[in-house]
Parts: sequence; structure tokens; C-alpha cells
Amino acid sequence: MKTSAKTLARTNTGSSSQRKLWKDILRDRYLYLLLLPGMLLIFVFRYAPMYGIVIAFQDYNIYNGIKGSEWVGFGQFNKLFHSPDFYEILRNTLVISVYKLAAGFSVPIILSLLLNELKNMVFKRITQSIIYLPHFVSWVIFSGILITFLNPVDGLVNYIIKGAGGKPIDFLINVDYFRSILVVSDLYKEVGWGTIIYLAAMSGVNPELYEASRMDGANKAKQMWHVTLPAIRPVIIILVILSLANILEAGFQQIFLLYSPLVYDVGDIIDTYVYRVGIADANYSYATAAGVFKSLIAMILIVSANKIVKKFGQDGLW
Repeated sequence: MKTSAKTLARTNTGSSSQRKLWKDILRDRYLYLLLLPGMLLIFVFRYAPMYGIVIAFQDYNIYNGIKGSEWVGFGQFNKLFHSPDFYEILRNTLVISVYKLAAGFSVPIILSLLLNELKNMVFKRITQSIIYLPHFVSWVIFSGILITFLNPVDGLVNYIIKGAGGKPIDFLINVDYFRSILVVSDLYKEVGWGTIIYLAAMSGVNPELYEASRMDGANKAKQMWHVTLPAIRPVIIILVILSLANILEAGFQQIFLLYSPLVYDVGDIIDTYVYRVGIADANYSYATAAGVFKSLIAMILIVSANKIVKKFGQDGLW
């Protein structure tokens, strides 16, 4: 009898929740309609193509299609991991990504702290606009500008070097400079965009905290360290977790437009290697296997980082 009563109670609770859900959906129907195009795009371009992952386990033939291609299991992954170039490109990918992550994580925070202290609003807005602008320039255009500036014959950088009595340097084919160029150019292009989120977070800091710190004798530097940074710490943590998901990206467009065979030893990453060996040579299964490997590593990193953050008492992504 008691069991029946509990079952009936759960059924009534479930029915009540469903009615409330549909009532809320009906009430906010126009908001859901606005959400629909974005959800549709995500489904079409993110989830629907996941069906193609199956070719990573096949010897895919474009004429036979997915259903007609031979199943090889983990053969493509075995081929990838035993490739003589795999560990070199994996190392290059990790090194470049870590450098970019370190620079792209720290510099926007420092820049945001400095911008947040500016009192002249006109100067602040002009400065923000200038540092935001490169983000909206495509890598095709940005790389063209960079190549022109670094040209060993008549580039501006080498013109200055020669004017100072030095010898011209062909930076883009020099293994000693190539990674630094990648990191610095990526930082210059994206640092302004990174400051937007941090400045938005800083705008929500309670002004009374600054007033209390001033009364305790804290100068600007101490206010930044003890008030501003702790206040935006949750935002920093979330952005770091999200950045870990792209640890094996390293920036295909940028590297593809700037590199050459002379710098493969330090600049060849998984994406450029897959493009040459997998896409250009029509080895689609091999390219897909590399993509699945990248996605798996990204998933492990983001889940692990989220668990570590929550263990230390911070809010994670979920």
C-alpha cells in the first residue's frame, strides 16, 4: 500500500514537472524561436558530421562510400602512431600550443588590469579599439602583412636591422625564430579580444571592496592583487579549462600560411601534417583518425581540468 502511494506521488510529481516545463516553453516561445537557428547550425555543422568518424576505422574509398569501404578497426591509428614523423609533429604541436596558452593566458589579464585603471575614458576607448582591431583581420591578410614586414630584402624589420649595421635575416625560414614569430603574432592578433571578457568581469567587482582596501592602506598594485584578481578568478579558471580543449590545435591557418619545408622540424603540427598526408593525398581515413585522436586528448584534458578545479573548491564547467 505504501509502495503504491509512493509510486503515485512520483507519477504526480513527474506529470506536474512536465506541465510546468511545457507551460514555460509556451510562455517563452519567441525566445526559443530566436535560439532555434543557432541550435540548428550547431547540429548541422557539429553533430551531424560526427557520423563520418566511422571512416577512421575503415580503409575509406571515396567511390565505395562509407558502407562499401573495408573495415580495418584500429589500423589507421596504428599507422598514425607508428609513423616516423608522428612524435615530432606531436611535440611541435604541444610546444607551440603551450607557448601560445602561456602568453595568451597571462598577457590579456595584465593588459586588462592596466586598462581597468585608466581614468581618461576617451584614451581608454581608443586604446581598446586599437588592440581589438587585429582580431577582426583574417589570418590570410595578417600573414601577408607579416611576410611583407619580415621580407629579408625590403621588409621593414630587416630595413631597421640593416640600418643598425646588422645583416638581414630571413625569419620565416629560420628554425631559431619561427616558433617565436608564431607565438608573438598570435598574441598580437588575439590579445585585444581576450581582454574583453576580463574587462567585463572587472566591471562587476563591488566598488566597496576597493574603498575598503584603500582605507586599509592598499595601493593600486595591492588592490589589483588582493581585490581584482580574486574577483575574476572564476572567469580565469573557466577560460583556462576551455583553452585546454584546444591544446592540440596550435593554429592551422597561421602556420599553414607562414611555414615552409625548411621549418618543418619546428613548425609542422598535427593539422598541417594531416593536410599534407591525409587530405592532399586523399587518405581520408588517416586524416580522420588523427582528428579523433586530437578530440580524445582534448576531452581527457578538459574533463581532468574540470575535476581538479572542483577538488580545490572552485566552480567548473559542470
